Amino acid sequence: MPDPNPAALAVKAISLLGIPFDANSSYLRGPAQAPQAIRGRLYSGSSNLWTEDGIDLGRPDSFHDAGDVALPDDAKAAFLAIEAAVKQTLDLGHPLICLSGDHSVTYPTIKAFHARYPDLTILHFDAHPDLYDVLDGNRLSHACPFARIMEEHLARRLVQVGIRTINQHQLSQATRFGVEVITMRNLDRFSSLKFEGPLFISLDLDVLDPAFAPGISHYEPGGMSVREVLDCIQGLKVPVVGADIVEYNPTRDLHGQTAMVCAKFLKEIAAAVLRKDNVAPSVWP
Repeated sequence: MPDPNPAALAVKAISLLGIPFDANSSYLRGPAQAPQAIRGRLYSGSSNLWTEDGIDLGRPDSFHDAGDVALPDDAKAAFLAIEAAVKQTLDLGHPLICLSGDHSVTYPTIKAFHARYPDLTILHFDAHPDLYDVLDGNRLSHACPFARIMEEHLARRLVQVGIRTINQHQLSQATRFGVEVITMRNLDRFSSLKFEGPLFISLDLDVLDPAFAPGISHYEPGGMSVREVLDCIQGLKVPVVGADIVEYNPTRDLHGQTAMVCAKFLKEIAAAVLRKDNVAPSVWP
C-alpha cells in the first residue's frame, strides 16, 4: 500500500527565475528589487523549507534557480528578453515559478508559457483586474497585462479572484474577453469553481489586505488574508505548470514581513505543482 505521508513524495526540481522589472509601474518603483528579497526570506533561518502538507523543499535539487534576467528599462526590449528567458528556462523541462517585478511582466511570461501550453488557464489573484486597454498612454502598463493576454488569445480561460477596484471600463473589458471575476464581496464563490489544466497562477501581493502585506505599492483595504489565499491554492485539484509572484515592493516593507509572505506563497505554490491534480492531503499531520 502506498505511503500516505507526503514527506515520502519524490520532489521534482522546480525552476525559479527572477524578473527584476518595474518600469511599467504607474505609481511607485521598487518591485524590481523583489526577486532577491524573496530568495533571502525563502532561505532564511527564521523558518524552514517544509510545506504545510509535508513536502520537504529543502532536499537537494528541489529548486533549480536560473538567476535573474538582465533587463533594460525600455519595456519593449525588456519584454523580448523576458519572453526569451522564460522560454529558455521552460526548455529545461521543469515547472517554473517566476519571482517578478510589476505585473506587466506577466504578459511576456504568458507568451512563453503559451508556446508550450496552448490551452493554458490562468488563476489571477489581485485587488485590480489589470484589464485596462491603456493607462496613462501606456498599453504595456502593469494595469494592462490581461488585456494584452486575452486579446492575443494566450489563455483559454482567465479567473480573477480578490478584485475590489473594478470600474466600468474594466468591467466592459472583462465581459468582452469572457473573464470570470470573483470580487472580494463574493469570495465564497471560489469554492464552487472547477479548473482544468494546465494552470498558471499569477499572484499579485496586493490581493492581500494591506494589514497582511505592507510591502506593496497600492494599498487597497478589504482584501484577502494570507490564510484565504493559501486555502485557495491548497484546494486546487488541477495540474499547476507555473506561476508568478508580482508587485512585492521591498521599499515599503516592514521588517521583511511581506517578503516572508512571498516565500510562504512560493512554497505552497511549489507544493501545488508537485501534487499535480491532487488537493493538499489531510493526513499531514
